[in-house]
Amino acid sequence: MSDLATLLMIESWMRSTGHSLPGVIKRLGHRYVLLTRDPDLYPACPDGQTHPVVAEADEIVRVDTNDTARLVDASRAVATRDRIDGVLTTCDYYLEAVAEVADALGLAGPSGEVMRVATRKHLVRKALQDAGLANPAFAVTRTWEDCLAAAAEIGYPLVAKPTDLNAGTAVRRIDDDASLKDAFWEITGTERNTRDQPLERAVLLEQLIDGQELSVEAATCHGETTIIGITDKTVTGAPAFVESGHMFPALLDREEARDVEAYVRAALDAIGYTHGLTHTEVRLTPNGPRIVEINPRQAGGYIFDLVHRVTGTHPLELLVELSLGRNPQVGTASAPTLTAEAPSGSAAVFFVMSPVEGTLQEVHGTAHLDADPAVVRWSVPTPAAIRRPRSNDAYLGHVLVVDPAGRAARERAETAVGGLALRLTDGRTVAPVGVPSGLVAGTPRPTMEAG
Repeated sequence: MSDLATLLMIESWMRSTGHSLPGVIKRLGHRYVLLTRDPDLYPACPDGQTHPVVAEADEIVRVDTNDTARLVDASRAVATRDRIDGVLTTCDYYLEAVAEVADALGLAGPSGEVMRVATRKHLVRKALQDAGLANPAFAVTRTWEDCLAAAAEIGYPLVAKPTDLNAGTAVRRIDDDASLKDAFWEITGTERNTRDQPLERAVLLEQLIDGQELSVEAATCHGETTIIGITDKTVTGAPAFVESGHMFPALLDREEARDVEAYVRAALDAIGYTHGLTHTEVRLTPNGPRIVEINPRQAGGYIFDLVHRVTGTHPLELLVELSLGRNPQVGTASAPTLTAEAPSGSAAVFFVMSPVEGTLQEVHGTAHLDADPAVVRWSVPTPAAIRRPRSNDAYLGHVLVVDPAGRAARERAETAVGGLALRLTDGRTVAPVGVPSGLVAGTPRPTMEAG
């Protein structure tokens, strides 16, 4: 295979990885064909420029990407006139479709069946249970009567979540029958996801897991998993528990890190995962690590950027290499896993969110962001519609901080975001959600997706 490759990109996320992957593909010297239902799904950037997913595509093919048969046919048609070397996506909702297309074209990738399991939270729970791995009590329900009975059996507090959504959407802590009823009707009442795909409308109930929340970033090739590193997470309070920030690497001692890594490897084996990136969310409980969710994709929320800045390994480059069937080389700085004892620095990202709804008119206090050498990037576009933090869609912007010689990136990021003031069009001025006083590093949250 020559160094220049042509990839099929089947849809994409709109932010974070969606903005970054096109440039990574081009920087590596490759080209890609975008398969999409509608290029207009990808909004213009705040500066008015065309979204990178569309702007950087060498060709755009319109096809119903929610119809796997049509998608496979369209992919085959492209392959008859242009050699296709790999297929990928950053979007959870098309991971199974990518696997089906890769299989149809004889390209590298996990099987469609493995992706079907990996992208459905209840099937992952069952696979962990069947493998004999530590797992919270859980139940899948589709009627209110079954949901109420399962909650009584598991016991409050628990977590209710959809089986097939992402970004923390409709994930709630449940403490009583009243909040359970609200969650049940919210989940079962939503017929389609943001990409107009039908949902199972099933409620997964899980025993609440307490402990520090982490995510394990890994690359698997030919069934061998390499741990890239472990990320620490910060979240808002109940009931929604939206991810509000990440720091890499997590502050763990070596024994804790080894336990987490071994457990994640066993979990990936349990679902039969043999090829691709994974972003596995874990709670470190007093009884050891427990899986929150397995995400069979790259990490979102700019975690890929944090990993790159600390270790030199770029997860999106690994995504491209894996899609091409190559065994990617993970930088030596990230193996073994970085811990509090490692000599390297840290990087953190914190998201700007508002405690009230409305329209953001302007942001006060940004001068200190430009003056702070630790702040390597920040973005809070205005004007912007404000949603309360019930999912990752509440993000108004972010601040990314690097501490090249120490582990103070989280503290500096919290301080940076805490110095901002959000002015709304109705004249109100509010502080960003929970930073720094309302968020505590390592605050536990119940199981949810990080998109």
